[in-house]
Amino acid sequence: MASFNRVRFGVFEFDMMTLALCREGTPVKLQSQPSKVLAVLIQHAGEVVTREALQAAVWETDTHVDFDRGLNFCIAQIRTALRDTTESPRFLRTFPKRGYQFIAPVERIGDIDTPADPIVGARPNTTAAPVPALTRRHVFVLAAAILSVLGVVAAYRWTAPGARSPVKVAVALFDNETGSAELDEFISGLTDQVVAQLTVSGAERYLVIGNASVLRVPRAQRDLTVIASTLGSSYIILGQLQRHESRVRVLAHLIRMPDQTHIWVTRQERTLDDPLAVQSELAKIIATEFNRKLPGL
Repeated sequence: MASFNRVRFGVFEFDMMTLALCREGTPVKLQSQPSKVLAVLIQHAGEVVTREALQAAVWETDTHVDFDRGLNFCIAQIRTALRDTTESPRFLRTFPKRGYQFIAPVERIGDIDTPADPIVGARPNTTAAPVPALTRRHVFVLAAAILSVLGVVAAYRWTAPGARSPVKVAVALFDNETGSAELDEFISGLTDQVVAQLTVSGAERYLVIGNASVLRVPRAQRDLTVIASTLGSSYIILGQLQRHESRVRVLAHLIRMPDQTHIWVTRQERTLDDPLAVQSELAKIIATEFNRKLPGL
């Protein structure tokens, strides 16, 4: 009888036993706990798996952890690995405060000589070309070639100058805490100015991310861990606009991830006689101060 440890969905294959994920034959990095969550969701493809069910399946009942934060991190990692989005999901649909549903058609992949078998409730992929049978010798030759290439790539990554991953700085939309909707445009423009100033002043030192949808969510829905894991950012910049008598106060925070340590905070007060000039001035001050604290590539 053929075993069905592996499944296929879209351009991805997933081993339900080893929890290894591949995209068109190329391994995709996914940590252990997100892989376990993905396995549970695939096993129940087409069904809504509640958060409680995921907690029981993946987290030990006697383990004292921040489950909500842990699950949010896992889901963000899965979406990143699958190149999926919450706005237009192709694989994973979210049911707020309830759970998640794996929505892509899933096929079971049997032994080499056994055709793929669709999971119950999933639509079979009728356009996939048949895979030719491989002999044991072919498998060994292919494996040796892959290991050789991986060895060369690994050696290059460790020896090539400047090979480490670049530092990424994510700038979240600054929060308007004045209660005046008329200042929404000002704070949005200030955020964009900070992104622009950091991009120019930090060129060849770090990368700046400012337009991702995860950075534009309201403060109450913002999760720094999800932002960092989704964007791969090492630092996150948060800002606040407050009213102080006839003036406004701007606070900007530079936060290092994943420990969420405040590296630096700048505080400035201004009148808004010339909003555009104030935006430009404050953005330059924030970028200059944070530049002294940010590492290079």
